[in-house]
Amino acid sequence: MNDDMLSQDEIDALLNGTVDEEGDERKSQKAQESTKVEDFLSSLEQDALGEIGNISFGSSATALSSLLNQKVDITTPSLSIVKRSSLSEEFPKPHVAINVTYTDGFSGENLLVIREPDAAVIADLMLGGDGTNPSEDLNEIHLSAVQEAMNQMMGSAATSMSTVFNKKVDISPPVINVLNLEENQGTDQIPADEALMKVSFNLKVGNLIDSAIMQLLPVSFARELVDQLLDPPVENGDASEQKTASERADEQLSRQTATTSQTQHPSAEKDPEPQLVGGASGQQLHNSTIQTAEFSDMEPVQLSNNEQRNLDMLMDIPLKVTVELGRTKRTIKEILELSAGSVVELDRLAGEPVDIHVNDKLMAKGEVVVIDESFGVRVTDILSPKDRLKKLK
Repeated sequence: MNDDMLSQDEIDALLNGTVDEEGDERKSQKAQESTKVEDFLSSLEQDALGEIGNISFGSSATALSSLLNQKVDITTPSLSIVKRSSLSEEFPKPHVAINVTYTDGFSGENLLVIREPDAAVIADLMLGGDGTNPSEDLNEIHLSAVQEAMNQMMGSAATSMSTVFNKKVDISPPVINVLNLEENQGTDQIPADEALMKVSFNLKVGNLIDSAIMQLLPVSFARELVDQLLDPPVENGDASEQKTASERADEQLSRQTATTSQTQHPSAEKDPEPQLVGGASGQQLHNSTIQTAEFSDMEPVQLSNNEQRNLDMLMDIPLKVTVELGRTKRTIKEILELSAGSVVELDRLAGEPVDIHVNDKLMAKGEVVVIDESFGVRVTDILSPKDRLKKLK
């Protein structure tokens, strides 16, 4: 081989590399142009994504039912691929779009899309109407009512996802806009990806709505959800922390045992004299008598029958438990102007923990959940038993 010439092996390698790169580009371009779900997710991954939708929107239906005081059914989802460039064909008429961003647990966003007439019915029900004669034009008040309904739905869905993925999942407050693709209105809320996963649910609200609610999310975010469901990450940090805590407990037990042994056997070897700091403080410590702290054994207390009976009677005392969603201050004029359908803004952001009071004393914090058709609260942070007892005094 000359210096200016390539060997046959090098020529073959270059040719094969070019072919492979061109083949990869063609495959990537074909995947981007494809509108088949199978080109993006396998059948198992499709089932997993559908199951996530079933669980999250199942709890959302319960939350929406409580808000609207109507029976709400959301059916099993169907999956499809929608190109961003062809959304005008997918949504030829104006819709209402609600953008939700995941802030904790996941990094991604999705867009809820409902028909404008359906949004009008939800707004009418939220504002105290019966939904039979909704307003044809959605103003700011109507959109705020729909936004609150979607906020409750997605908050409930995030709580369900926390249970499914065994980690905290939180969302930002939803942003609502009218989506009119012909007039280029609300398009800034659509995820920037060209290929979007469309998850369609059939939504039924009493006899008022029998339509579809759609969820648009980037394919990459859909893959992240599926991957973490099928192959959850192993958290080594928890095991390490548990091991460290166990070691600390063993060390503390060893120190207590050594202290007890020295107390019971004075002839045992004494500890070396502690080092004292210099200066006036050191001189004062040098003249002081230093003794080893002695701790009593932590043995269970045996109660007599009468004492146990009195304690049982104490445990039966009823306490008033209240959950505070938020507070606000209003003038007398503003209070007198309140009417059915008025919205009062509280001093707490959506998604923030609520306060749990016992006998009007703050005891814990938690998050609102929906159990069947009733509201509940999941405790996320609680005072120590000692502090709780002080609060009750």
